Amino acid sequence: MKKEIHKRVEECIHCNACKRKCKFLTKYDICIGDSEKLKALAYHCYLCGECTRVCPKGIDGRGVILDYRKEEVKEGKYGLKKRGYSGILLEKKNYLFQNHRKAKGCKTVLFPGCNFPAYYPKTLDKLVALLQKEGIEPYYDCCGKPIEELGLTKEAEAIFTRLNQDFKRRGIEEIILVCPNCFYHFGDKLNVKITTIYEKLSALNIGKKLSTEEYECFFPCPDREDKRWLPKLSPFLSGELSEKKNLQCCGMGGCAFIQEPALSREMAESRPKEKKLISYCATCIGQFARFGESEHFLPLILETGEKADYSHSFWNRLKHKFY
Repeated sequence: MKKEIHKRVEECIHCNACKRKCKFLTKYDICIGDSEKLKALAYHCYLCGECTRVCPKGIDGRGVILDYRKEEVKEGKYGLKKRGYSGILLEKKNYLFQNHRKAKGCKTVLFPGCNFPAYYPKTLDKLVALLQKEGIEPYYDCCGKPIEELGLTKEAEAIFTRLNQDFKRRGIEEIILVCPNCFYHFGDKLNVKITTIYEKLSALNIGKKLSTEEYECFFPCPDREDKRWLPKLSPFLSGELSEKKNLQCCGMGGCAFIQEPALSREMAESRPKEKKLISYCATCIGQFARFGESEHFLPLILETGEKADYSHSFWNRLKHKFY
């Protein structure tokens, strides 16, 4: 039975369990119950949820931080007060690399998200070609998670509304997701069926089975507790998949890398390297691959041999906007 999760920070007993699990809290010598200090540092938090997982009182630290961010947005005359996010807003608020042209008349579309096209263009091209044989076309867009995490609730809701309206207009009934962040962010907010790419590949009998012996899996922050994607991956795994422990975040969570670039680098660079790291989150692997050997499941399953192309992420996304 899961423990109760709530946002009552006044119940914090200052045991520092959260601080011991979080590089951000350690850096500033605070815990989740230090409300005033935490409010001032709300945009420095990675929203990874590790504080919630270890809190003996069940305080939802991620939810607390998000509320602080939303409050700050409401207090600002023109919305977001913090500087440094113009690039994220330009790209994500009304996704700069939208491309829905081929999705006309399709009941099922592939929704690869932002970062898989950015880091794995060759694997994406192969995936698209395989699914096109089944009458499934790509639908390039952003789920809006970074916008919501900045505290911009109205703007995030507008993205849900836009997507739902476009899906209805095109007759889309199912979207296939490559990204676990999209999966958890969408939740039940879309009026379409959501399927993971691993479920679809398994149903189509496409993909190689992987030996898990040489890998340790980094479970992305939103899926770390429930691991809802693991059963969907299981048809492609030979042996039990071991979890990489004591690794807080890839350093990209919660848009905190804008405020904490050095800490983000430390998170990605300082990971133990006894075994190869593997994950099903392109954002995580794109970051980890800068500092050590790291693999995404899909290039291995589809046998493209592609490594994360973090040096050309902008151009890779731009390319998919035009075809």
